[in-house]
Amino acid sequence: MTANHSKLADALVAQDPSTRLRAALAAGTHPRTALAGVLVARCAEEPDFYVRDMLTWALTRLPTEVTLPLLHAELHSETGQARSQALHTISKIADPSSWAELEPVMLRDEDDEVARSAWRAAVVLVPDARRGELAALLAASLGRGDRDLQRSLSRALVELGDACEPALRAAATSADPGVRTHAAATERLLEDPDAAFAIDVDSARRIDALGGSPC
Repeated sequence: MTANHSKLADALVAQDPSTRLRAALAAGTHPRTALAGVLVARCAEEPDFYVRDMLTWALTRLPTEVTLPLLHAELHSETGQARSQALHTISKIADPSSWAELEPVMLRDEDDEVARSAWRAAVVLVPDARRGELAALLAASLGRGDRDLQRSLSRALVELGDACEPALRAAATSADPGVRTHAAATERLLEDPDAAFAIDVDSARRIDALGGSPC
């Protein structure tokens, strides 16, 4: 690594987030393959959202034959942020070869941010012939998490279009009211992607108590 590269690498770990942001911007403005490993490693540790996003942008500016092997290796890291950020960056690169690196277990990761990033990456990379299969895998997480996480899953399912309908119909008959309610909200979003995302679990439970009819 040259002196200039070393100086930039030092700036990426500076205490001041503005300095780190400028360093990440510089890394993307003047792409250097020698810094690929440094950028990927920093993604796993960087605490600032905006700096992480700039690191991702910088990585997308590098040749995929350099970045993708490093990012694919990060998918198996024990650090949640490393996995999440690698998935996020992979989704931005959107190289079809990365589909083979996505394992179903990633869609069910215990870390919500990892799962969210895996959902987004999967819908970007999935081959057309596998869209229905992916929809079923995603639907297995219906009812999981808070409103924000559920909105992310619904948006991922909606990205699959008509391919998600069989999975949503199956989820609508679940014994879990949270799953049924989330499925119904996703169906409404599928019909009108611009509609507000709304989940009313209490209302769903009242309907269940009345025998499953809202009337």
